[in-house]
Amino acid sequence: MVTLNKIYTRTGDGGATRLATGEQVSKASLRVEAYGAVDEANACLGLARLHTADEPAFDAMLARVQNELFDLGADLATPPREGETNTLRMIDSQIERLEREIDAMNAGLPPLTSFILPGGTAPAAALHLARTVARRAERVAVALVEAGEPVSPAAMKYLNRLSDFLFVAARHANDRGAREVFWKSGATR
Repeated sequence: MVTLNKIYTRTGDGGATRLATGEQVSKASLRVEAYGAVDEANACLGLARLHTADEPAFDAMLARVQNELFDLGADLATPPREGETNTLRMIDSQIERLEREIDAMNAGLPPLTSFILPGGTAPAAALHLARTVARRAERVAVALVEAGEPVSPAAMKYLNRLSDFLFVAARHANDRGAREVFWKSGATR
C-alpha cells in the first residue's frame, strides 16, 4: 500500500525525480518517459470508462487493465536487479489474460477490410488514443533496453499486447465494429 501524505516535495524543481528504488534520475530519462507514457495511457482509459458503464463486463475489464497499468508503471520505475525479492513485476498470467480477452473480443467483430480511423464512439476514440500512447510507451521502453538499461521481459511483453488489446477494445466499443470509420485511400486527392 502506498501512503501519500504530502503531494509536493519540491525535489523535482530542478528537473530530477526518484525511481521506486530511490535512485535520482532526470525527469527526461527514458525510464521516466516510459512509465509516464503508461500513466497517460491509463488516463485515456479513464476517459473511455466514462462511457462504458452500460456494459459492466467490458467496464470491469478496462478497470482491471487500469489497475495493471499501475503495476506496469511500478515495474518500469524499478530497474530489475539480481537477487531482488518482493518487487512488483508484471507476470506472464497478466499477458495471457490480455491475449484471451483480445481473442474473445475479436471473435465478435467483423473481419477488417481497411485501416480504421481513430474515432466512432466516444469510448472507442479514447481507446484509440490510449492505444497510440501505449505504442509510444513501448517504443520508449525499447529505446531504454537498446540504451543498455534493464527492463523486465514481462513488462515488455505486456506493453506489446496492451496496444493490441486497446485496438480490439476500441473496435468492440464502436458497437462491435458497426460504427467504425474506415480509411479511404486517396479520398482527398
